[in-house]
Amino acid sequence: MVEVTQVKEHSPAQKAGVQAGDILLSIDGHDIRDVLDYRFFTAAARLSLYLHRGPDLLTLTLEKGEEEDPGMEFATPLMDKKHACRNGCIFCFIDQLPKGMRSSLYFKDDDTRLSFLHGNYVTLTNLSDADVERIIEMHISPVNISVHTTDPDLRVKMMRNKRAGEVLKYLRRFADAGLSIQGQIVLCRGINDGEALTRTLTDLSGYFPALESVSVVPVGLSDHREGLFPLEPFTKEDARAVLGQVNGMGDEFLRRFGTRLVYCSDEWYLTAEEPLPPESYYEGYPQLDNGVGMLRSLLEEVAQFFAEHPHLRTRPRTVSIATGMAAAPTLARITEELCARCPSLTVHVYPVRNDWFGHRITVAGLLTGRDILAQLRGKPLGDELLIPPNALRAGEDVLLDDMTTADLSAALGVPVRAAGENGRQLLLALMGADGHRRRAARRCPHEP
Repeated sequence: MVEVTQVKEHSPAQKAGVQAGDILLSIDGHDIRDVLDYRFFTAAARLSLYLHRGPDLLTLTLEKGEEEDPGMEFATPLMDKKHACRNGCIFCFIDQLPKGMRSSLYFKDDDTRLSFLHGNYVTLTNLSDADVERIIEMHISPVNISVHTTDPDLRVKMMRNKRAGEVLKYLRRFADAGLSIQGQIVLCRGINDGEALTRTLTDLSGYFPALESVSVVPVGLSDHREGLFPLEPFTKEDARAVLGQVNGMGDEFLRRFGTRLVYCSDEWYLTAEEPLPPESYYEGYPQLDNGVGMLRSLLEEVAQFFAEHPHLRTRPRTVSIATGMAAAPTLARITEELCARCPSLTVHVYPVRNDWFGHRITVAGLLTGRDILAQLRGKPLGDELLIPPNALRAGEDVLLDDMTTADLSAALGVPVRAAGENGRQLLLALMGADGHRRRAARRCPHEP
């Protein structure tokens, strides 16, 4: 049972007589425990709601269009507390956070419901057989799974959870039930690479076609690993070996299944100093949120924009963009072509070292306001400074260290805002043609 905190005006729930403060006990006789139950059992057009209102129990009939939102809101999106992680993974990035950050960043979640709602990857160790049965009954997919290895003993060692090996059986149950599976492998040097990786990818291919894709990403190592499991970064030679191994197996899967199944994230190509694959390699970018193909996708979006707009013009303008060390060369390449097409435009690309987490962290999404401020203070910034949108808390203008874009703007003396979410929006923002008013703007995961 869950409390209704708000009822949307003119919604089916309001028309049915639901009120804020009502306790929702069941829908069509099914107990409601969380958002999964709620979404599954509200799919029908006619619903019987059993509610507790003050001292009274009542039944209301709600009518709506199929797939229409009933209009009830609850205290949290999950209608429940997040499930905390029960693992002690040797590569956990939250364990590597410096002290003094906002408390919410230190919470480790491992909640399958967030997999369905937001695409989070989960380890399955929080699931019981009953939880698995509910997922199968509701046919909720895809299930996004942090696999890391299919060797049960090695998985226990890596995740420091005695259930980590046995829950791999749920992969087969999901596949046999026709659910879609997306996989993730965080690769640790000397731990689950080499022969262990070959075994993992071979085993996972046995779940095709339920298994739709697997990403292989390198472990993220900050400078705050005192007392943690000793892990070493991958070298250029290591990265080249991983690319050869993974892409070789991907070529074989492509011949057998018509799809690569497994993809290397962008970091491997940057570390190996190898060119990015063509767009066809990524097969529609199924693992984009895991950093697989982000740079290629950006380049393709930019190329398409240039093809659609061969004659670009803008008023005289100078703008700067801050980014992580990894993406800086790609952004420099893009802005060089943009400025060649718009001679009145000047763009400064500033790679920002990650002094907060450590120089081995090069992604733009983990930049902090204090690093941007320290390294750009006194630099020519022009009319405004653009920063990566993924460096900000979702829906807000706050960076990881709680510095806001308004704080940066005041300290640097220029408006600061997020660049666009894609290649087209980025180019328009650089040109000042995205309709954004010029003003001073206001405003980790366990695994990298």
